[in-house]
Parts: sequence; structure tokens; C-alpha cells
Amino acid sequence: MMVIGGGNPDTILSESQVRKWMADALGPAEVDGLSVLIIIPDGTRTAPVPLFFRNFCDLLSERVKSLDFLIALGTHKPMDAASQEQLLGIPLEQIKSTYRNVAVHNHQWASAETFQNIGTIKASEVEDLVGDYLEGFDHDAGLIKDVPVRLNRKVLESDFVIICGPTFPHEVVGFSGGNKYFFPGVSGPEVIDYSHWLGAIITSYDVIGTKYTPVRQLIDRAASLIDRPKLCFSLVQGHSGLHGLYIGTPEEAYAAAADLSAQVHIIW
Repeated sequence: MMVIGGGNPDTILSESQVRKWMADALGPAEVDGLSVLIIIPDGTRTAPVPLFFRNFCDLLSERVKSLDFLIALGTHKPMDAASQEQLLGIPLEQIKSTYRNVAVHNHQWASAETFQNIGTIKASEVEDLVGDYLEGFDHDAGLIKDVPVRLNRKVLESDFVIICGPTFPHEVVGFSGGNKYFFPGVSGPEVIDYSHWLGAIITSYDVIGTKYTPVRQLIDRAASLIDRPKLCFSLVQGHSGLHGLYIGTPEEAYAAAADLSAQVHIIW
């Protein structure tokens, strides 16, 4: 699909503009009667989550069979009810009384039952992605290896998956956002551990603020194993408000958001 939305480092988006772009993207989306999962950031990320939560519920709750929000904790501390209410900008009981079939969930990363294996990134693929960065290391030490890909079952139990979250410069992957909300957001430890180790090997100096890194390539490869329709809402948040919103595939929305983030968040 063509990316919907836009942004500018010198202006702030209005709530009405955000809602219009969301409606433009969700209107033709084939979600009627389906179970929809929306992956959102936890409280460690800066974003107008209440605005997006409210619009998603308004625009989708009457169309879909179920609308579930999954908080992408990675391995962060689970959010209690009070923290969830602060994140979403609404009491949990009011969600139940206001919207039909809407539920909010923590990513239960500490439970093995949370995950389902969806495939493996073979060692040969890993070497193609990162081999140049491991020169000088002992290749018999198991640094190039198969990486199992495990994901929260809720993603696989849904008919349609939406990502919604901000894009900032990031010291492990280059820029946050896009498929990073799957890995490490709601993934098992294997991709999390390998990607963080790889980012450390490359060093934050070479990674942060770089649009495409080997870590991003690894994450995108893992996400390609997810056999579900996906739509991504990539936000660019500044100190004064929301500078940009891009809606499309996780790869396309991320690419546009990273370009704007580089203008908003990086000073050379």
C-alpha cells in the first residue's frame, strides 16, 4: 500500500489531522468481523497513546469481532492497572463500559506458555547479514548460529495485526519503530538476546541514528515469518507534540518515520 500521512520537523500535527489519516487508513482495511490485535508501547516510550487508543476504539470497535491491545514490554516490568490507565488515558472499567469487545494485555514475557515458534533464521542467513561485523572473532565459537524465532501467541491468534508506536534514534537497532514492536516488543528471548549482542558488537557509535543496520535487517527477517496482514502507525514525537504520522506496512511506515526522526531528534 501507499504510505498515508506526513510530517514536518517545524510543525505539530493537530488531533483532527491525526484522526483523518487514521480514518483514511482504517476505512478500507479488511477487518470487519475479524479479531484485531494492536501492539502499543509501554510507559517507557514517549507518545500520545491516549489519542491513538481513543481513535482506534472509535474507528474499529463496532466493526471487528474483537479489539485487543498488547503492550510491547520486551522484557520490561509489566504494567499494573494504574500504569495502564495512565498510559491509555482512561480508567480500565470505563473501557469496558464504553467500547465493545476491547481488552488490554501485558506481554507476559516471563512465561514460556506465552510464545509460539514461527520459524528459524538459519546461520547462513545470519552470516549474510552480520558476517562482516564478526571479522576477527573465532567463527568456531558459535557466534554465527541458527536463531529460533518465537512470538507472543496473541499475534498468531489474531486475524489482523496493527503496530502503533514512536520512532526515535535507538542505540541497539538504529531507530526504533516498525518491526521492532514485534522483536523485541512481543518476542521470545532468542531474537532479543542475539540482536542486543549484535548491536553491542557493532557498537552504539555506529548504530544509533542509522536507518538500516544489520540489527534492523535481522528484525525485519524475523518479522517476515509472521503470516498475518499487518498495518503500522509510525509516530514521530517531539518535545512540543507530534511532528509526523506515517501509516503503511511496517517497513514502509518505519522508513518514512526514520527520515523525519533524523531531522527532529538528531543534531549534528
